[in-house]
Amino acid sequence: MTAAIGHTSILLALLLALWGMAAPIIGHRTGKAVFFTATRAAILGQFALVTLGSLALIYGLVTTDFSIQYVANNTTRATPIYYRVTGLWGALEGSLLLWEWILIIFSGLVAWTYKDRHRELMPWVLMIFSIVSAFFLGVIAFASDPFATVFPPPPDGRGLNPLLEDANMMSHPPLLYTGFVGLTVPYAFAMAALIVGRLDEAWIVTTRRWTIIAWFFLTMGNLVGAWWSYHVLGWGGYWAWDPVENAAFMPWLPATAFLHSVQVQERRRMLKAWNLSLIMVAFSLTIFGTFLTRSGVLSSIHAFSNGPVGTIFLAFLAVILLASFGLLAYRADLLKGQPQLDSMVSRESAFLLNNVVLISALFTIFLGTIFPLISEAVAGTPVSVGAPYFNSATVPLFLALVFLMAVGPMIAWRRASWDNLRRNFLWPAVASLIITLALFLGWVREFLPLLGVMLCAFVVTSILFDTALAVRARRRLAGEGIFRALGTLTGRNQRRYGGLIVHLGIVLIALGIAGSMSYSVEREATLGRGETLAVGKYKISFQGLRASEQPTHYRVEGAFQVHNNSRDIGLLSPALKFFPNQQSPVGRAVHRSTLTEDLYLILSGFSELEKNRATLKVLVRPLVAWIWLGGAVIALGTLVAVWPFKRQLAAGREEQPVLEAVAEG
Repeated sequence: MTAAIGHTSILLALLLALWGMAAPIIGHRTGKAVFFTATRAAILGQFALVTLGSLALIYGLVTTDFSIQYVANNTTRATPIYYRVTGLWGALEGSLLLWEWILIIFSGLVAWTYKDRHRELMPWVLMIFSIVSAFFLGVIAFASDPFATVFPPPPDGRGLNPLLEDANMMSHPPLLYTGFVGLTVPYAFAMAALIVGRLDEAWIVTTRRWTIIAWFFLTMGNLVGAWWSYHVLGWGGYWAWDPVENAAFMPWLPATAFLHSVQVQERRRMLKAWNLSLIMVAFSLTIFGTFLTRSGVLSSIHAFSNGPVGTIFLAFLAVILLASFGLLAYRADLLKGQPQLDSMVSRESAFLLNNVVLISALFTIFLGTIFPLISEAVAGTPVSVGAPYFNSATVPLFLALVFLMAVGPMIAWRRASWDNLRRNFLWPAVASLIITLALFLGWVREFLPLLGVMLCAFVVTSILFDTALAVRARRRLAGEGIFRALGTLTGRNQRRYGGLIVHLGIVLIALGIAGSMSYSVEREATLGRGETLAVGKYKISFQGLRASEQPTHYRVEGAFQVHNNSRDIGLLSPALKFFPNQQSPVGRAVHRSTLTEDLYLILSGFSELEKNRATLKVLVRPLVAWIWLGGAVIALGTLVAVWPFKRQLAAGREEQPVLEAVAEG
């Protein structure tokens, strides 16, 4: 019954999606508004039906209804209840259903939010949503059915992939999928603007907050994924340039470029075609990432198994690219006659350069990701490029981005005067040079880490200096205290100050990556009970092995007493987990984190339990915690940028340009 309810709801939702595709066209040709109303009703109907289907699959997982093949493959009777729920996105069929569920939630929110606005655009916006929804529903209904049944039902299931039995898997896929799907909103509005030929700034202003939210979820999805890789996979790293990691990261790059370049269009009415192209590329990359993850064309620990859906996604990607850029070419005449750059020394030039660097990084990562496919097509043998390629190609680009983070928000629009440059950048540059010199005289001698620190210091001091000038101006004009002035400035220009906070978060991440990549220490040794391994200031003493039976696996833990210099910091117990359906054990690394460094222990192997000998790998990684702290700061900045604070009335708005002028000099 559960499978029948789920599959029927998907089929009915597919019919509504097809109707949602046709209704705007019929309405446009007949001029009858009822068809536009029907488009919104189709979206809301899909929302109800897909929600019913998703809840049906969750119900099947929770109740271990092994008559459903997907349930039998991804849960067991011993699986804890929360892992049964996460089984919804634990494999191919369920993850597509989750994707469709999030998509139709976004569609419903857009339909409800703009039910009385954008009457010209909305039918086409909802039609684009219905096209994407129809594609996913068709795949779910006919190519990758999560409600397929099996008879007779097995007495027990096979269970989740052991690597997915982690608390972070409750958040990582939903965050990432929300980011992917969120990009459908600006893409749908962009396509609607092209269809009706209204290519002014209206669609950008409408989707600004949606785009920021999608970008935030993409960022958090990647960061949580890095955290999962760090503490679950047990290799001591957080990013391996894995093809699926790259697939998740690539949409972030054009989305970030889009968030910057739309400001140029809003302010100067430039880059219209460029902005449309960026959001098309960003959305297309979400489909491309799905193709990579689900086609089996590339090997990855994150990928789902081979299946027919890969070819279907590739065909859909081709349709998206042809239709989107074909429509852009069709409307090319409406995109001519835009203003030109007044000067290369201006904010719009800095944002444009920021876009060039981001797209260069995207191309570099894209090329490295698909290189095995190219080499196989040309030479017959897939050849992978590893981390050295990605690091050497992207590090200079990301350093350039850090520099532009300092310059872009502070330099003047149109044409920066010498006085503007001196006022905004002289003291931050001097301060960053002093910090760099102090580090050089202290202990940092390598060029790239020093350059990275100097650029990060330049960003931070530029932001602090600019904010201090604005607060001082506010105090002079309005007589407010420091904190009230800061609050007033932030409330009246949320996007600017939210963006500056986000930049601070990215600086923390950059410093964390630089520190952990450049100054990690690693040692491995086999120890008997009572023996000690010294790594830097740490001494790790092996206390013995112990085994335990867990609900889904058998676990062997090594107990290691850790001292930092002479201070006892406790017992750490890395483990190996043995699952019935896995040939190799799954590691469970442990680590002790501080703001300055992480101590990371991996149990690489052990002798028979009674012999009490274990092979231990120890890593000391500086500044890793700064990466996760940066994520929290980015979340704060995004909240500041999008939160609907109550704005001041006209007097306040009229005052802001004066304050900005004073701050910018």
